[in-house]
Amino acid sequence: MSAFDQAFEIVVGHEGGYSNNSADPGGETKFGISKRSYPNLNIATLTLDQAKAIYQTDFWNRAGCDLCDPGLALVLFDAAVNNGVGQAVRWLQAAVGTNADGAIGPATKAAIANADPQEALVAMHAARIHFMAGLSTWSTFGRGWSRRLAHLPYQAAGMTDNTPAVTEQPPAG
Repeated sequence: MSAFDQAFEIVVGHEGGYSNNSADPGGETKFGISKRSYPNLNIATLTLDQAKAIYQTDFWNRAGCDLCDPGLALVLFDAAVNNGVGQAVRWLQAAVGTNADGAIGPATKAAIANADPQEALVAMHAARIHFMAGLSTWSTFGRGWSRRLAHLPYQAAGMTDNTPAVTEQPPAG
């Protein structure tokens, strides 16, 4: 199973199913996909496969998760989904010691490649916890977010990239 597939299962497990909580700034939400972010999408009829495609394109790929160790990729992906891609990338950039501008460019790629993934994970996760605890919606959603944030490092420790490597070429024509 690829790192993305593992991360998706974890994140969608945290996000849950359909919700339309008036206190949620995202509004109507299903599998973590919100009406606020996707106003032209019928949230109520969204399928898990559609949500997975959105997650891969709009969050995993845009945040540069494939550039990271699988555990760090999970933490980055979860932050991108829950806090926005730009904010997640800025936390990653700060954690790997490069300019936190929210854009994945050559300097960020080099910093990720040279960073200790575990140290980056811890630094990024700590910054995220600090940020989230200061949100005005913490009193409403903080208990659930706390559980999610507490589980995430343990889930990240179990991440592997089990994508099968191609070792043989198929026979020629």
